Amino acid sequence: MSKFPENFLWGGATAANQFEGAFLEDGKGWSTADTARYNKDAGTNLHALLKPTTKADVEFAMNDKKAVYPKRHGIDFYHRYKEDIAMFAEMGFKTFRLSISWPRIFPNGDELEPNEAGLAFYDKVFDECLKYDIEPLVTISHYEFPLGLAFKQNGWESRETIACFERYARVLFNRYKDKVKYWLTFNEINIIGLTGYLSGGILADNHKNMKQAQYQAVHHQFIASALAVKACHEIIPDAQIGCMLARMESYPETCHPLDVMESVYSDHSNLFYSDVQIRGYYPKYMDKFFRDNEIVIQKEAGDDETLLEGTVDFMSFSYYMSGIASHKKDGETTAGNLLGSKKNPYLEASDWGWQIDPVGLRVTLHKLYDRYQVPLYIVENGLGAKDVVEADGSIHDNYRIDYLRSHIEQMEQAIDEGVDLLGFTPWGCIDLVSASTSEMSKRYGFIYVDLDDEGKGTLKRSRKDSFYWYKKVIATNGADLK
Repeated sequence: MSKFPENFLWGGATAANQFEGAFLEDGKGWSTADTARYNKDAGTNLHALLKPTTKADVEFAMNDKKAVYPKRHGIDFYHRYKEDIAMFAEMGFKTFRLSISWPRIFPNGDELEPNEAGLAFYDKVFDECLKYDIEPLVTISHYEFPLGLAFKQNGWESRETIACFERYARVLFNRYKDKVKYWLTFNEINIIGLTGYLSGGILADNHKNMKQAQYQAVHHQFIASALAVKACHEIIPDAQIGCMLARMESYPETCHPLDVMESVYSDHSNLFYSDVQIRGYYPKYMDKFFRDNEIVIQKEAGDDETLLEGTVDFMSFSYYMSGIASHKKDGETTAGNLLGSKKNPYLEASDWGWQIDPVGLRVTLHKLYDRYQVPLYIVENGLGAKDVVEADGSIHDNYRIDYLRSHIEQMEQAIDEGVDLLGFTPWGCIDLVSASTSEMSKRYGFIYVDLDDEGKGTLKRSRKDSFYWYKKVIATNGADLK
């Protein structure tokens, strides 16, 4: 018998910049994602994503006619949304997580009036979802910062970006108030420390101290998120709006007290962002960090009150792997979710070196629920792997089924142990372009898309074995995981 609640929101997750395509079509402006080039030598190397980006780098990409920029074409959801949503409905999705492209609505980010063609597109997408009783879960900003604001005011480092975001959010709430009841403000807000350009529009040559710029930018995002929460509650009283964090669960390497303390510090570094968005104030443990790094957060009068008044309704997060916390800096490391960590000898790893830890998900669920006592929502989880299409067109991805089954089993145990879990949307429910390396060969989906790393292919959609397995999981509300 299933331990999942009757109204549990099973579905899948995507991001506009990784699957929509329709680059600059119907009035869309440039985004930071549009300048991400495919690098065939990237592999698990994320330096192309994490390296500082200058204005010259961006201008080169905008004029480059030779390299491949996969996020510009994605998987062409923009023109194939009806077919894709029909396949989600066939699986039985209760919800579909997608993001709205900010520069599709405000091409430069700061216009006073929105782009009607962009708004109309999402109207059609939401209508198609609701036709099948699929509840949209919408991320307002997901790694597609408008280039116009990056050039004009160095993105989120500028306080002026807050007003641009609030205007954008209010347009969305007013337009889709009868169609969308679940919202997220910023995707993986804690990753701005690694992706200052991609998620924050911060150009490396427009500041003197990157760490200062990033934390000032995060403060502006906190204020913008709080204002969006207040606007959402005002405009759509029956809606729920949450934050979204890349969760980095980190175990002490040993029972040495200093290793345990390192795991505490790891949680501080990771959960600072959700602490502010859920509790409504800066935690005291950040005071020393700011002092040690000579970071001074510039606040304006009323900021503290705004944070307290704009706390989120629930916490959503991504979970792909766990890490190791150690006071010793030796030992073998492994890649995963943008951060390197010591290798855990008790865990297996994916093709990309991400260590697979289902029990770590249950650990995280308990930690977060104990800490915050608000509903939780797993909005990203899954296995990136190289799929093989057989001669008859079938795709046998038992490795993906095994991964998801083991994580769903831990979710069920956590629910049985008292955790309030709203839903589960595995990442990349249809194959899409990788956020970190801009490749297609790193596939997560239940649905295979015929497209290679160079952007070549028919774009034909095919059902993998996991498609039929997940359909059964949803139909039985998690009771049948075989």
